[in-house]
Amino acid sequence: MVDTGDRTNSGKRKLFSLLCHGSIFLGSLLFTSAIPLVVLLLFDDPVIKATAKETLNYHFNIWLYFAISGALGFLFTALIVTIPLAWIIGLAFFLFHWIPPISGILATLSNPNEPYRYPFIWRVL
Repeated sequence: MVDTGDRTNSGKRKLFSLLCHGSIFLGSLLFTSAIPLVVLLLFDDPVIKATAKETLNYHFNIWLYFAISGALGFLFTALIVTIPLAWIIGLAFFLFHWIPPISGILATLSNPNEPYRYPFIWRVL
C-alpha cells in the first residue's frame, strides 16, 4: 500500500515553496513580501516555514541592496567621474535580484523536502 500522505505533503511543500520563491518576480513592491509572510503565518510545516523565512530575508536584503546601489549609482552619476561604475553596480544588483530566486525555484523542483538557502544575504528572521 502506498502512503499518499507523504506525496501530498511533498506536493504542498513544493507548491508553497515555489510561491514564496516566485513572489520576487512580481516586482520589488511591499506587497510581494506579503506572500511569504502569509505563508509563514498560515503553515506549520517546518520546510515551508523555513522557505518563507528565507524568502522574507531575501526580500529585506534586496530592499537594502537596492537602496545602497541606488545611492551609489546616483553619487557616481552626479559626479560624472565614473558613469561606467554606476552601470556595473546596477548590473550586479540586477543579477543578484534575479539569479538566486531562479536557483531557489530549481532547487525546490529538484528537492521539495529541503529548504533553499539564498547566498550572500543577512538573515534577520
